[in-house]
Amino acid sequence: MSTIRVRFAPSPTGALHIGGIRTALFNWLFARSQGGAFILRIEDTDQSRSTDESIQIILDGMKWLGLDWDEGPYRQTERMDRYREHIDGLLKEGKAYHCYCSPEELDARRKAAMAAGKPPKYDRKCLGLKEPVEGRTPAVRFLSLDEGETIVRDLVRGAVTFENKQLDDLIIQRSDGLPTYNLAVVVDDATMNITHVIRGDDHLNNTPRQVQLYKALGYEPPQFAHLPMIHGPDKTKLSKRHGATAVTEYQDLGYLPEALVNYLARLGWSAGDQEIFSLQELIEKFTLENVGKAPAVFNPEKLLWLNHHYIQQADHGRIAELLLDLLKKDGIVAKGNEPDGEWLKKLVGILQERSHTLVEMKDSAKAFLVEEVEMEEKAKTKHLKPDIAPVLTTLLERLKAVDPFTHDGIEKVFNGMVDETGLKLGKIAQPVRVALTGGTVSPGIYNVIEVMGKEQTMKRIEAAVGMIK
Repeated sequence: MSTIRVRFAPSPTGALHIGGIRTALFNWLFARSQGGAFILRIEDTDQSRSTDESIQIILDGMKWLGLDWDEGPYRQTERMDRYREHIDGLLKEGKAYHCYCSPEELDARRKAAMAAGKPPKYDRKCLGLKEPVEGRTPAVRFLSLDEGETIVRDLVRGAVTFENKQLDDLIIQRSDGLPTYNLAVVVDDATMNITHVIRGDDHLNNTPRQVQLYKALGYEPPQFAHLPMIHGPDKTKLSKRHGATAVTEYQDLGYLPEALVNYLARLGWSAGDQEIFSLQELIEKFTLENVGKAPAVFNPEKLLWLNHHYIQQADHGRIAELLLDLLKKDGIVAKGNEPDGEWLKKLVGILQERSHTLVEMKDSAKAFLVEEVEMEEKAKTKHLKPDIAPVLTTLLERLKAVDPFTHDGIEKVFNGMVDETGLKLGKIAQPVRVALTGGTVSPGIYNVIEVMGKEQTMKRIEAAVGMIK
């Protein structure tokens, strides 16, 4: 077929993880770069573990990242008749057979084969059966090739050769009547006219079996591209011990979707030395030829750096809306008592530079929104000493007179205090910073005072003077 068709086919058995969404992204970029179609298919044949809640998490995560799909979401549980039709066809043509062996019998024969130094593959005990075994419901096995080789010409790894004699007669339908993964995925990809299967290389060992199934069913196999795994900084498979692995966790931690997309695109793919890409640039530059063969190493610090970059570049209004959602979620702002939108944009403007995540920004914004600021004990002890009280009292009186209450007027007052007292600016600014924000780290003090406003600034400096005395 001339039109490129790719798919992302997650199992809805839990959260959408970094490895899965990276696979989805590479499929999406390939489709968009080639003018093809991106299909979303939910592989929910494992009915004991698949949930509607997990399906919704997958859909929400993809929408948050902007990975729109052209078809779907299809669900395998809605396609059972199609799988049975293909299984029946294989049985009629002698390319599959019923297997009545119990799990216990299979396990015993597998152990015996291994003890004898033989491959632990199925011994085809049921292949020649002419009659059903009474009292048992059979599974269905695919009759795999015994001789020759199956060569997978992978677009990332090159040609990978498998000896057919090493391949098992895999089960394609369980005794409960449900198709197995390998059968369902082949039927789906073939009947949906998928041209390229782009997936993690943990599926590579399934591929020769699937290639044989395509051919037995009379279909031309698609092209395959197996992506390298993602490792943690210690070079082991990425897992929860390395930190957050679910896409929703990064959303909750205050990452922007464009930062995660940019980072994941560079995780196993490159375009020269460029690190920062717009979505349009990724679409224009993405090729499977530039996907690496070695495992990609997940670097949380680099993702944080990228997120900081995108927060700094983002529109103040957009960040203000996202910040407000977090403030409401934490109960810092009550519904119906939201701050003025333009004021919130100004707050975002002074917090952007220091914020690596939206959660960091929320924590910094809290001091501007609560009725009474909570001071860090160490900062209070160090900076709010008796000798600073007269300075703060004088500063307070002069700030009251500033009109309009803007950066330049506030700076003029501080400079005057420095000239009169002989104190360095920091000796005045730090006590004020502690009084206003509760800590010693904040944006520039003049910006803090301007955005906090005259009324709140006066109130907090007065409270600090009272506390000192």
